[in-house]
Amino acid sequence: MKEIEYIETERTIMRKLTTEDAKDFYTLNLDAEVLKFTGDKPFEDLQSAIDFLTNYDQYEKFGVGRLAVIDKKTSEFLGWCGLKFNKDKNEYDLGFRFHKRFWNKGLATETSKKCLDFGFNELKIERIVGRAMKKNIGSIKVLEKIGMVFKEKFDFEGQEGVIYELKKRIE
Repeated sequence: MKEIEYIETERTIMRKLTTEDAKDFYTLNLDAEVLKFTGDKPFEDLQSAIDFLTNYDQYEKFGVGRLAVIDKKTSEFLGWCGLKFNKDKNEYDLGFRFHKRFWNKGLATETSKKCLDFGFNELKIERIVGRAMKKNIGSIKVLEKIGMVFKEKFDFEGQEGVIYELKKRIE
């Protein structure tokens, strides 16, 4: 299986998360608005973020994973985007999370498109899903902009959630 090295978009470089990203990863998850629709809780401290990144095994196990999104011009950590494989559901899930100051700039759409392209064309994945809380209009708009279509509702930890999907086009 081809493994992700890095993916480049017009404005960003996406690469594997490392423990060197821990401080940025930690601060991203401290923002209550960023976490509002994720079901995640903030890390207790910086060491918790380091531990999470140290034990993150998606790259080794499945050749995919959430990727650090770095601004090409400033080298600043903007957030993350990428595919994750869920073994229990036997499916690939697209996810993204950015610092609030980078919202509404098209970054989630730009990076998500590249992740889909990598998944379909390099990894030969047949189907990729995106999940969001129904109230998360911003994320749903991104999923729709990148061509995903609504599939079904689901229970997102007591909240109403939606699942969008995109299947590889047969050429």
